[in-house]
Amino acid sequence: MLIAYRSIAAGLAVIFFLLISLPAKAVEVKEVTSPGGIKAWLVEEPSIPIVSMNVAWRGGASLDPADKAGLAYLASSTMDEGAGDLDSKAFQERLSDLAIKLSFDASKDSFSGSLKTLSENTEEAFRLFGLAITDPRFDEEPVERIRGQILASLNRKLSDPNSLAGRAWFELAFEDHPYAQPSEGTIETMTAVTRDDLAKFARTRLGKNNMLIGVVGDISAEELGLLLDKTFGALPEKAENSIVPQTVPLSEAAVKIIPQDIPQSVVVFGGQGVKREDPDYYAAYVLNYILGGGSFQSRLTEEIREKRGLVYSVYSYLYPMKAAGLQMGGFGTSNASVREALDLVEAELGRVRADGVTTEELAAAKTYLNGSFPLSLSSNDRIADILVAMQFSNLPIDYLNDRSDLINAVSEDDIRRVAQKLLDPDKLIVVVAGKPENLEAKGKGVEKN
Repeated sequence: MLIAYRSIAAGLAVIFFLLISLPAKAVEVKEVTSPGGIKAWLVEEPSIPIVSMNVAWRGGASLDPADKAGLAYLASSTMDEGAGDLDSKAFQERLSDLAIKLSFDASKDSFSGSLKTLSENTEEAFRLFGLAITDPRFDEEPVERIRGQILASLNRKLSDPNSLAGRAWFELAFEDHPYAQPSEGTIETMTAVTRDDLAKFARTRLGKNNMLIGVVGDISAEELGLLLDKTFGALPEKAENSIVPQTVPLSEAAVKIIPQDIPQSVVVFGGQGVKREDPDYYAAYVLNYILGGGSFQSRLTEEIREKRGLVYSVYSYLYPMKAAGLQMGGFGTSNASVREALDLVEAELGRVRADGVTTEELAAAKTYLNGSFPLSLSSNDRIADILVAMQFSNLPIDYLNDRSDLINAVSEDDIRRVAQKLLDPDKLIVVVAGKPENLEAKGKGVEKN
């Protein structure tokens, strides 16, 4: 079944926001080890008869061969289209009959699957999930049907300024590194992926050694342990490869313009950020909230939207990947205003870098980051996502009890030090899709207009 493409950057931003916003002692996380040695993190919640599971395998779309970029994405979209002795129609009907939600997704750094079921159908739901990952059929009809849908989407994106700008930014920032290739591939590379490629993907990329599991709901540790072996026991002990080579984005300023005959340009900007394991991660997170992550409370919104009315929205976010750390942002504005808005972004980066933030801004950011999100945390699915994200980032199992202390420990000196490291307006990488006035392309590998 074709899974609607979700913005990788937005998805990661949500997960990492959850990781530092969940209230202390909100949940008790247990590590469960099956009789066969498979590990999972579990939060028991017997009050609601639902079980949710999230599974991630390290190494996602960035491991795809360059000439077959989109392999992981096509696999994620077809893995639940028949497995074992159930063809696509029978498999989907079985899920529907039991109200089981099962899907897969591929990001740059991981391949993931999710499952949600009524607790009375837990055993069958896990069985179907296990079939999908260990014995997917990849029959010709569903593969070609879904490939056609993906190709149609890729064709539409060729004229979508947001897609064009986002893809070009990664190509410019990472050049020949795998992060430069789009997770969903291109029309040419998606067309090149064969059913044999999909079968090999399932055999070689999903192993027990690169697997992370989070389960939440009406299930005991004993029950889960037995299901883990039944569901994942047939997977190979080791995946062939799950490591993307370390890299950094382009270290010099660049401006790339993608000409589009539209009245409003789309602008993507960014550069060096921090990875999740960096000791400065929390300071960078708080800093980003103040700069552009706090919506109407952010400096970029105040300077560019509120004071001057140049944009409807402007934002920034941290994008910590396994092989690189980024800080990115963007906005849309009239072609005549692109240069002015970009100048304001650079000026604000320089101002924070030179002067830091105020005591009031820092206090307000901590209050928001520690207090706002838990009010809307209401599903087992979200908590299962968090459990996997914690493992993916090598965080301790009791991390949730310490997260507010880590945020509160960020000082003004920490903010100033991290701003010096990250917020360099002279190294900003910018891509504009549109017809910006009074703006010229510049930098390494960028064609001049």
